[in-house]
Amino acid sequence: MENLQPGRVENQVYSNRVERSEFDENWETCITKSGYVIYTATSDNARVEVLLSDGSSKLLVFDKNGKVAVGGGGTSHYSKPHLAISIE
Repeated sequence: MENLQPGRVENQVYSNRVERSEFDENWETCITKSGYVIYTATSDNARVEVLLSDGSSKLLVFDKNGKVAVGGGGTSHYSKPHLAISIE
């Protein structure tokens, strides 16, 4: 089983280091005219596991209506607040 480290609450953040993201079943998606894919949490505790370019992984936990915007080249924007937990 994954070793979850203590989490911390993060505000509005972005990353260009995301290699892969896996969303649980608590998300809806839409595509913007600019090409971003917007994921919106449909319930509290919606989860996203992200693999970063340095090989580390994080579990991100959002409240209902939290948003993740994913663009090209691994750029992701995360709405505030959300919980970020390192996975080892």
